[in-house]
Formats: sequence, C-alpha cells, structure tokens
Amino acid sequence: MIQFFSENEFILSEEMHYEKWVSTIITSEGFSEGEISYIFCDDDYLLKLNKDYLDHDTLTDIITFNYNMGKQINSDIYISTERLTENAKDFHVSFEDELRRVMSHGILHLCGFNDKTPEEEETMREKENEKMKMFHVEQ
Repeated sequence: MIQFFSENEFILSEEMHYEKWVSTIITSEGFSEGEISYIFCDDDYLLKLNKDYLDHDTLTDIITFNYNMGKQINSDIYISTERLTENAKDFHVSFEDELRRVMSHGILHLCGFNDKTPEEEETMREKENEKMKMFHVEQ
C-alpha cells in the first residue's frame, strides 16, 4: 500500500496516478510493494530528521528509511517540497518533474541502487530518467 501524507501545505494531486506509477517502478525492478509512506514536509522538518537519525547537519531533498523485508519494499520516504522548489529552479525543470525524479530516487535506493561513486550516480540518473518516463505511460 502506498500512502501520501503532508506535514506542510503541499497536496499531491492525482494521488492514484502516483500510486500506480510508484507500484510500477517497484515491480519493474523485480520487487513487490509493501507499506510505503511518502511524507511531504518543509526544510526544517527534514533537517531535524537528518540531524536526529543520520547525524547530518545539511539540507536535503529526501530521506528514505528502509524497512524492506526481502524483496518487499517497505519505507517511510520524507521529501522537502521547499528543496524541490529550489532544485526545480536550479535545474530549470518543472516542480512536477523534480518531484517525480526525487520520488523515483527514493524507490531506486530501496531497490538497491546507490549514488556514492560517479559510476553509481550515472546509473542512478539513467534509472531516474527511465522511471520518470513511465509516469506518462497509461496505467
């Protein structure tokens, strides 16, 4: 089950479309869907989580907590809509495209993809682009 929550004013439109899309990403990587919660928040909320749980004192756009059980994806995924807005401006993309990139990024981490090395980062970007294109495919 994929659910969406907000700790700020952000409201995700087309929730059902996003739910089907995320589910498709998961199955396309050979995993099954468990309990997944996307929580949209602001920078301060995510910074506190970053400090409290990861001991990082930096702003970020996403924190993904992995509760996977074998090949079943289970997670709480926190996304700062403030960071998304800034990133969209910086990268000259729409907010919606940046949202989809970050949402798929979290799921790809849960599927075992990393982005610590230049090679891993390149693979992650390719996968993000592949998964973003899937959003526009009729579900």
